[in-house]
Amino acid sequence: MSTDPAPSIRPAAARDAATILGFVRELGEYEKLAHEAVATEAMIAQALFGPRPFAEALIAERGGVAVGFALFFHTFSTFVGKPGLYLEDIYVQPAHRRHGVGRALLRELAKIALARDCGRLECRCWIGTSPRSAFIATSSARGRWTNGRCTGSTVPASRRWPVTKMACSLRLGLLF
Repeated sequence: MSTDPAPSIRPAAARDAATILGFVRELGEYEKLAHEAVATEAMIAQALFGPRPFAEALIAERGGVAVGFALFFHTFSTFVGKPGLYLEDIYVQPAHRRHGVGRALLRELAKIALARDCGRLECRCWIGTSPRSAFIATSSARGRWTNGRCTGSTVPASRRWPVTKMACSLRLGLLF
């Protein structure tokens, strides 16, 4: 019997604003961009949980402790005629990587996209010299941004959105 707690994913609530900000700051440190992480807890609370939320977040927990998050918002495609989801940030604390937390966040995001009849799930990924770059085996590029997009053609008829296909399509090194 494994004592390694499986990750659980839940929608973020207003009480999570400080936790989200903490993850944003950790991500800033990891990406060597801490000087750009100027958001405050009040700004996060207003943007995610105020009268007109501009984004949403998922919280990943292991053993009842928050260990990561994904922040996303809606877009719209005039070509597809449907909304989409844009993944702005995904982060898992280093001690909890390689335990399926990032994968669980992506699965939940894909479920949300399908439930909301989104035509696309998109993000931008840095292909640089960070440790996550080693995860991107298909690219020889270094030090540039690349776009990732999953569209209806990557969603099988079974209405499942396989994370492995999504990771390949998006070419992500998502801090799993």
